Amino acid sequence: MNVFEQLRKEYITNGIHLQDLLPDPMAQFDLWFKEAIEKCPVDWVETNAMTLSTTDGQEVSSRTVLLKGCENHRFLFFTNYDSEKGRQLTERPTAALLFYWPWLDRQVRISGSVERTSRDVSEEYFHTRSRGSQIGACISAQSIELASREVLDQQVKDFEAEIGDREIPLPENWGGFALQPQRFEFWQGRLNRLHDRFQYTCDVADDQIWQQWPDWSIARLYP
Repeated sequence: MNVFEQLRKEYITNGIHLQDLLPDPMAQFDLWFKEAIEKCPVDWVETNAMTLSTTDGQEVSSRTVLLKGCENHRFLFFTNYDSEKGRQLTERPTAALLFYWPWLDRQVRISGSVERTSRDVSEEYFHTRSRGSQIGACISAQSIELASREVLDQQVKDFEAEIGDREIPLPENWGGFALQPQRFEFWQGRLNRLHDRFQYTCDVADDQIWQQWPDWSIARLYP
């Protein structure tokens, strides 16, 4: 038996039913998110960690980032706009998010359109970060090849010497993105891989969804 054959787990939760779901997917997400925080078995897990998938039109790229807010029915996260994900989101403003909470046997998939947050929103969040993280955002040419760790460490020292005790300004190439959901899927693991999957979809056109929060249709999907 190889190592992958040994990695097998049965999901023994009671599952979910249509009548258990709230009509608003953001309210349903908030309910599950809070439960994930409350029932997280260890303190080192970042419950707000999510897989962000973007595309350049030919390849799809995924990485883990942190959800930093849910405002006006939108999911907020922050990054360097010149990074790979920043460039892809600017050129092709659509993305997918995945939250996975194994201690609840749950995952949530979300996809939709993306736009940059205002500079005021970006600046407000930027100054809540630790000073070290602010410095990192200023000096990192994210996703660009780096000669050595020593080069990075020296850039940090040089920036610290230059800025002194002054407030660190928000870099022009750093800020937030807001994802406006157009589809949700709530997944609950079940015995024998007969999982419960419910998909929320909206009928609002892509170019109108930023102007209104739509009504949602809910459908059960095969596992």
